[in-house]
Amino acid sequence: MDAWIRDVTGADQVLEREHLQTLWSGYGEILRVTLEGASQPSVIVKHVTPGSGRGRSHERKLRSYDVERAFNRSYASRCSEACRVARCFAADRTKEGWRFLLEDLDAAGFAGRRSALSKAEAMGCLSWLAHFHATFLGQAPDQLWGQGTYWHLKTRPDELAAIADARLRDAAPAIDGRLRRARFRTLVHGDAKPANFCFASDGWVAAVDFQYVGGGCGMKDVAYLLFGRRGWGGGDRGSDGLLDHYFAELRSALDPEVDADALEAEWRGLYPAARADFHRFLAGWSPSAGTVRDYRDALGAMEPS
Repeated sequence: MDAWIRDVTGADQVLEREHLQTLWSGYGEILRVTLEGASQPSVIVKHVTPGSGRGRSHERKLRSYDVERAFNRSYASRCSEACRVARCFAADRTKEGWRFLLEDLDAAGFAGRRSALSKAEAMGCLSWLAHFHATFLGQAPDQLWGQGTYWHLKTRPDELAAIADARLRDAAPAIDGRLRRARFRTLVHGDAKPANFCFASDGWVAAVDFQYVGGGCGMKDVAYLLFGRRGWGGGDRGSDGLLDHYFAELRSALDPEVDADALEAEWRGLYPAARADFHRFLAGWSPSAGTVRDYRDALGAMEPS
């Protein structure tokens, strides 16, 4: 590993490794590596070693790291400062799994992390999403998830089957279909929770973790971010002008040839469907009375198609 890091960065020496995080389900780790003689003082290594698991969940995770590799190699360089991502120095598949060598966003000034967001921080994240969605509007998700987000219906049949209420269970394909039929499609981050954003002291925001990026309606990211704004399960429904802020930022970032009025009208109309789509996942993943009630309420807020 040290030889690879030195070869990629041109460092004379790897000085120190700091364990930052164990990956979900123990599939590897994320390290900060301090360097000597390189153009950057430190880098981030994401080392994925998934082992020989089995089952639908394992296969989904394996696919997610291929997607992350494809995003870093083919798409990340298109992201501007307004939708800042870590620079990728290398993204390789190995016999053991995957290894990513990434810019250290802390060293670049994005050292802030949050588990819940203030209104100002939520606005910063929504600005990031708006510029990301504008950047990739109309982009085919080549080598990415055809339908982005980690809760996409096709990849979650077990969670759907766990919903006991047949009416709620049977509504899921129609919700998914309404989102898939959107005229305006882009790339969605797919896991836009507060913990996946990094904050600078001047208000700028960067994002990490592109395992579930893929095609879709931008409202899927927005609904998910607003749900997690006040901590997991906060249940924010996009009040306090946050949706207005997102669309103002989106309009400012769009190519002038895009029909911004038509895009906003469509996506505002799909926001309730995006909320219901995520609550469908929660109702099957953690089928408590509260998650089922939230799904029922979200369905009730949707206009008939």
